[in-house]
Amino acid sequence: MIHSFAYPLCRVAVASFLTVLLGLAGPVDRAFAQIDAVDTTEPDVPGDLEGWDMEWRASITGSQSAYSNWSKGGVNTLSILGNSTIRLFYKIDRYALEARIETRYGKAMVQDDGVRKTDDRLRIRNRMLYDLSREDAEFKLFGNINMDTQFSRGYRYGELENGGDLLVSDFLAPAYLMQNSGIAYYPDGDFSVEAGLGMRQTIVRDSSLSERYGLNEGQRFRNEGGFTLGAWYEVDVMENVAYSGYLESFTNLLEHVRKTNIAIGHELVGRINSHIRAVFQLELIFDEDQSKRWQLSQSLSAGLSINIR
Repeated sequence: MIHSFAYPLCRVAVASFLTVLLGLAGPVDRAFAQIDAVDTTEPDVPGDLEGWDMEWRASITGSQSAYSNWSKGGVNTLSILGNSTIRLFYKIDRYALEARIETRYGKAMVQDDGVRKTDDRLRIRNRMLYDLSREDAEFKLFGNINMDTQFSRGYRYGELENGGDLLVSDFLAPAYLMQNSGIAYYPDGDFSVEAGLGMRQTIVRDSSLSERYGLNEGQRFRNEGGFTLGAWYEVDVMENVAYSGYLESFTNLLEHVRKTNIAIGHELVGRINSHIRAVFQLELIFDEDQSKRWQLSQSLSAGLSINIR
């Protein structure tokens, strides 16, 4: 039974490394640096930067268990998860820019159930900032162009009447695009808040999933205008332990405020040494187009992490 995992293991490893390989777009001749900070959701151009800067952070974690004639029982399992974050900064005078690509992909193989996707994310963030004052940079004008989607098909397993798997997502099904601008407040390096107006597009490439994401039957695109609000915070809780959190919301100007889309994220990172860290992540989403209830995602992982600058 253990040997039967060999071939599926190769497929899982290849899928997980897709997110790590995206980081190879940056220079590969730079030295590895110690992990001295936690990844943050909020784009944050370094205050002392002049010109261009680039950073790539990646990690891969895994777990495995196998049993043979084990009297207490157990199920053979194998899982791999890859994370990658690429950040490109530019700053000159009162102008600043950050481009950011976050990817996450995981697979798990469970005895008798085959290979299943455990995590899947593609997030692109582009932010432009302009200091309203040369002397006081706490208030800035901002403009964002963002996208959220996933790489591959996602299923709810065993949901069909015949016991089959129900398709619930795919690449660009759904995808969310956001363009917004307004005023941001940066009182210090650990906290920021922004408010503005923006447009939000929902794309569902596979029309069979349209109604699942709030579109009419057969519809593949919807455009909305609304009010946006966001807040970000990060702090070192103790030595080698850092916390970061965010809240993002979008309120359609033509709908009741109770239908506001809300996303909340928390991340706690413990650095074990320069290349190994443990990460706890908790995410909450409220979107009536997808569900009338809050959605929750939680993960705890530990593994190899690298930082290239």
